[in-house]
Amino acid sequence: MTLAFSSCPNDTFMFHALVHGLVDTEGLTFDVDIHDVEELNLRAQGETYDVSKLSYHGWFAVHELYDMLPVGSALGWDCGPLLVRRADDPGVLRRKDLKVAIPGRYTTGALLCTLAYPGLGEMLPMLFSEIEGAVARGEADLGVLIHEGRFTYRDKGLELVRDLGSWWQESYGCPIPLGGIAVRRSLGPEIAASMNRALHRSISYALAHPEASREYVASYARELSASIQQQHIDMFVNRYSLELGEEGRRAVDTLYERYERDYLHGKGQQTLPGGRERCTGA
Repeated sequence: MTLAFSSCPNDTFMFHALVHGLVDTEGLTFDVDIHDVEELNLRAQGETYDVSKLSYHGWFAVHELYDMLPVGSALGWDCGPLLVRRADDPGVLRRKDLKVAIPGRYTTGALLCTLAYPGLGEMLPMLFSEIEGAVARGEADLGVLIHEGRFTYRDKGLELVRDLGSWWQESYGCPIPLGGIAVRRSLGPEIAASMNRALHRSISYALAHPEASREYVASYARELSASIQQQHIDMFVNRYSLELGEEGRRAVDTLYERYERDYLHGKGQQTLPGGRERCTGA
């Protein structure tokens, strides 16, 4: 099977045991690619991979091709994207024609920014690790930070405008679904169920043996600090990663409802063909 996930510490931490043969994969073997999550969102539109990490925003656009597994999600409380500005530009939101650096049009961070601030300005997609620098240099007025950037932006002379995850929680009373692991529907339910169980074993192994994956995680991490890598893992690998549960599924459904009502319709687009199946997973 072709398998793709991002270089971020939570993904490499969760998949380490699976791709290194440390857990039972029920006969599944993997050809692994590692890319930025927006690249994975875009490749999913052409069904490039059998199993892929996707932003939930990205998954909404390809839900008829992929099902989201109930295991492996980055979803939780107080872990959402951050909207930031330069520290010397406190009045930025009062200006018009703003340029907003986003980590890709199909990321959940970009979706949340649009939902929280409709018509904010021109969206400038770029690699997530380049956003802090673009805002600091004045190439963008605002930036939406995901992954390690939420831990390092103050060191780059940036200040918080809005915690978009907190905005979501306060507005809708549920955790924020950021991304998850999707499997091609055409593979069928038995393969999806095997993948789900294998990934559950891999995450459980990682949590029980955190030292085993440290070198693998560090080899791909954009942020070289071991403490930042660990903060990233602690924030994004949690009980929802082992099982979405009813609360997690309800959060995904709520985000989709806002996506359909406020994002698609706000852009004059139609509802996705056939609606969207509820996120029951494998």
